Amino acid sequence: MASNLYYYLGLIFVSIVWGVNFGVSRWAMEVFPAEVFVFLRFGLALPVLFLMLKWTEGSVRVEKKDLLKLAFIGLIGITALEMMVMYSIKYTTLANASLLNVAPWPIFAALFAPLFIREKITARVVTGGFIALAGVTMIILGGKDGFDLSSEYMIGNYIALAISLIGALFNLATMPLMEKYSPLRVTTWFIFFGSLFLVPFTFDKWSMIQWDNLSIITWGAVAYNVLMCTVVAIVVWNISMKRVGAAKANFFRYFVPAAATVAGALFFKEPIWAAQIVGGIVIIFGLVWIGTERKTPPAIKLSNFTR
Repeated sequence: MASNLYYYLGLIFVSIVWGVNFGVSRWAMEVFPAEVFVFLRFGLALPVLFLMLKWTEGSVRVEKKDLLKLAFIGLIGITALEMMVMYSIKYTTLANASLLNVAPWPIFAALFAPLFIREKITARVVTGGFIALAGVTMIILGGKDGFDLSSEYMIGNYIALAISLIGALFNLATMPLMEKYSPLRVTTWFIFFGSLFLVPFTFDKWSMIQWDNLSIITWGAVAYNVLMCTVVAIVVWNISMKRVGAAKANFFRYFVPAAATVAGALFFKEPIWAAQIVGGIVIIFGLVWIGTERKTPPAIKLSNFTR
């Protein structure tokens, strides 16, 4: 784990940032319609990403033959995925959405990884993953709301489960492109296309914004989403995922519900139950077990395409 320690810490950092955002976003969602808020998050991040790319790599372009791939990844990974997250929360309980969205995602990534990349799934990764899965289940179900399989929630449950599958495939689909381009270049371009495809969903939503309720807290929540959750987090995640491997990296998503639980307690005085504390400890044990595996996947070589 020592050689990849900084990358594992990067994955943990990103998961905490995304987990805290469950609390932070509540403030902005009280003012902005969900579609507008998602568009602002990714659209406002684009100038920063393109400037970073130009400054660090000297250019922003990619080959024309790769634009279609990046457009499809953006459509699925940003536009469709973010819309599905909204509808999953609308049509099922928060506990159901959290469990079905978060828990299967790393498992799907591990199962489908061989279709996209040369990555071996070891017994240690599998056992550590299932230990962490048990922990995340304890965190989500250990709260006041349990898992509900009532027929009225089935549509939302299916959407939440589909998010895990599509999200895992989205992560894996970026890996071959990162053999050719830097994670920053790939991230910038799929967010560009994803933001572009989000525009039609906002046309009838701008008039719904409660302009009188905009405050420093609201704009702070927007800034957190743009700078931390998008610019910093997605770039750091892709750099770290490229280094440690997609299957291993995605199991670190299990820190997200743990961080969200802590954020709920800090920001909204939501209680933390004993089962959730135990679940957090179990997650840490499972991920440490994965991270201390001696044999690590080889780093992906990048081309010198920077023109």
